[in-house]
Amino acid sequence: MMSNRSDPDITVRADHLRKAYTVTEKEAGFLGSLRAFVRPKTRTVEAVRGVSFELTGGEMVGFLGPNGAGKTTTLKMLSGLLHPSGGAASVQGHTPQKREAAFLKQITLVMGQKQQLIWDLPAQDSFLVNQAIYEISDSDYKATMREFDEVLDLSGILSKQVRKLSLGERMKCELAAALLHRPKVLFLDEPTIGLDVNMQERIREFVREYNARFGATVMLTSHYMADVTALCQRILVIDGGELVFDGDLAGLTTGPDARKTVRLQLSRPATAEELARYGEVVRLDGLDAELTVPRSEVSARAAALLTHFEVADLTVEDPPIEQVIGQLFRSEKKPELVKELA
Repeated sequence: MMSNRSDPDITVRADHLRKAYTVTEKEAGFLGSLRAFVRPKTRTVEAVRGVSFELTGGEMVGFLGPNGAGKTTTLKMLSGLLHPSGGAASVQGHTPQKREAAFLKQITLVMGQKQQLIWDLPAQDSFLVNQAIYEISDSDYKATMREFDEVLDLSGILSKQVRKLSLGERMKCELAAALLHRPKVLFLDEPTIGLDVNMQERIREFVREYNARFGATVMLTSHYMADVTALCQRILVIDGGELVFDGDLAGLTTGPDARKTVRLQLSRPATAEELARYGEVVRLDGLDAELTVPRSEVSARAAALLTHFEVADLTVEDPPIEQVIGQLFRSEKKPELVKELA
């Protein structure tokens, strides 16, 4: 459902965005290859199915979903790398697939598993190439590099060949190169993948600082929930190519489908089957158990557990956000889960 926010506030809009691919199926072996060549069998795969949302200027939004959900395909359509099969997209008032120069100067797409730096040259040479491509003046280039160096600590690594940089050093240079032209819209696809905890925090701090300084709109995908919880208040969840949640991060633990975690320390052992009558058993390790129960029924379920089991200790808390989103992925009621909780 699209919101009623006025157009000047909207920087990114997806309106029933769709992307379908035609895939050729082939049987194994030589005969299978021959049949596929003579009479190929094809089927249509829908990677994105009618996704709609809007982002306002300066908003940082987490875009979450399991592998193959359609996250990267959506970001590629919004950045103009892929043409949608249906629906429409608008970014900063431009149609992405037209790839106009004015559009490209306002956006960037950073993919943690892809690189734009030239492998055999120092990173600073790639920066100079980008300076020329984006027509950045020498004064703006130097000012931007000073700002990036303050946050990313680039001194000492720009003159190294990219191939000799560590993964963390390379990711810092990738981000700096991608943001050298100071884009107003950032599509970040797994920017911290493979990095250690300290480097992940450094990258998060850089994105946070960039957003604060330039009022950029940020759309972030990540398998590290720490990235999302540290940067984003609003999240979009996509699964099977469909949007299944749009709202505040906190709304996942307070909405009508929210659940609570009940942790038990038992005095006597119990089986998973016995505990499953009172909630979903997440963990059972000896006398320690963990269940999830509907938020609206937590008092009744806790009372029943205390009545039917010998319980030494019982605590109730919000489940980890990873667990909440995992339950959302597993839900079979996708269309009904789309909410506007913001």
